[in-house]
Amino acid sequence: MSSENSKRYKAAEAAHSAAIKLLRLVRGEDAKTGVGPAQLSALSVLVFHGPKRLNELAAVEQVRPPTMSRIVDGLVKQRLARRESRASDRRSVEVSATSAGRKILLQGKARRVHALRRRLAALTTEEVATIQKAAKLMLAL
Repeated sequence: MSSENSKRYKAAEAAHSAAIKLLRLVRGEDAKTGVGPAQLSALSVLVFHGPKRLNELAAVEQVRPPTMSRIVDGLVKQRLARRESRASDRRSVEVSATSAGRKILLQGKARRVHALRRRLAALTTEEVATIQKAAKLMLAL
């Protein structure tokens, strides 16, 4: 492996480990929503990417349609999402977040961000700037 490839491998490995650790760190905040992880993940797609057909949502979440149907059932029962038949194709069901679903998800996001902000308080201004640059680069990937 060339020196450049070795550096890229090490950077990828470090980014992977950091992402997993950060996710675990903030995941504890999600329990305060009272909504399960699979439901929160699906709700996040609906809030940040708009309404989806059930099959599309299943594909994004990498689960089978019957599994997604059960996840959506739970969201609908909690009034966090709604199912609607499309006017163009009554067999096709579109799922969207309700205002209550959007509120719960955005409150959860705020708690996650606050938890990270508390951790960032221990870093120098330069370190925070480095993290901000790294986050932008990671999002560009």
